[in-house]
Amino acid sequence: MGEDGHILVATLYLPASEKEIIGHIHVLHGMAEHQQRYEGFAAFLTNQGYAVSTHDHRGHGQTAKRNDAPFGYFAPENGFEIVVDDAHRVIEGIRQGNEWEPVSLIGHSMGSFIARRYIQKYSDEVKKVILIGTGGLNTTHRAGLLAARFMAKQKGPLAPAKLLQKLSFGTYNAKIEPIFTESDWLSSDRTEVQKYLEDDWCGFTCTNQFYVDLLSGMTTISKEHEINKIRTSLPVLLISGKDDPVGEYGKGVWRVAKQYYHAGFTHVAVHLFEHKRHEILNEKNNEMVYKTILKWLEKKGHDRATAI
Repeated sequence: MGEDGHILVATLYLPASEKEIIGHIHVLHGMAEHQQRYEGFAAFLTNQGYAVSTHDHRGHGQTAKRNDAPFGYFAPENGFEIVVDDAHRVIEGIRQGNEWEPVSLIGHSMGSFIARRYIQKYSDEVKKVILIGTGGLNTTHRAGLLAARFMAKQKGPLAPAKLLQKLSFGTYNAKIEPIFTESDWLSSDRTEVQKYLEDDWCGFTCTNQFYVDLLSGMTTISKEHEINKIRTSLPVLLISGKDDPVGEYGKGVWRVAKQYYHAGFTHVAVHLFEHKRHEILNEKNNEMVYKTILKWLEKKGHDRATAI
C-alpha cells in the first residue's frame, strides 16, 4: 500500500523449493502495460532459483482497477517520485520476514526510469540493476515537458494526452518496413505485437499529468548531482534492442552508460541485441535475452566498463 493508502497490487513468484532461493529480483514494468506480461520471464528466473516479484504502478493494471483510478495517471502532483517510493514500499513489504540477499532491480522502459530514480534514493539496498529499453534525456524530452505542462493547464491534468502521445510515439515506426500496425516498433514478433494490441490494459492513452510526471522524472534522473547519489560500486547492465527507437537505436543507451561511467561507477555493462526492437523480453528467440540477463546476474565480478 502506498504512503497515502493507495492499494498497490503485487505478485510474488517463488521457486519450487523456497529453501533454495538464491536471490530476489523485482521487475518494474513499462508505460501503458502491466505486471502480468512478465509472467514468462518470472517463470524462467524462478526455475533458476530466484524469488521474483512484480507490481502494477499507479494508473496501470490491477492497481488502477482496485483503486477505481484512471488509467495513465499517477497523482495530482509529484507523481514520478510517488511511484518510485511505491516501488520501495512494495519491495520492503515483500521482503519482510525473508532473509534474502539485497534485491536486484530489473526495469523495462518507463520501469527503467523508475529504477534509475530508485537507485538514486536507495542504492545501498540494491545488489544489481538491469535497465531494459532505457534512453537518455534529449531536446525532444525537454520540449515535451513544456508541452505537457501547457496541455495540463489548458485541457486539464486528467485529459487524455492524444497530442503528446502522437509526438512521443508517432515516429517510432520510421525505420520499420513493412509496417503492419502502429505498435510494430515494440517487437519484430507479430504475434507478441498482436497480443499487446488485444490487451485492454495495454496501449491506452495516458493523461497530460502523466506526461508532466514522467518527463519531470526523466529530467531528474539525468542530473549529475542526482546520479552522484548512487553508490559507485553498484553493478549496472543496460540492455536493449539495437532497433529500439526509445533508446535512439543505441545512442541514448550509451549516453546513459557514459553518465554512470563518468560518475565513477566501477561496474557498467552495455548489451545491444542486433535486429531486436523495444520489448526484447517479447522478441523472437527471447530465451537468448533471458540467458544473457541470467549470465550477468550470476556473474561474481564485473569490469569497470564493458560491452557484452
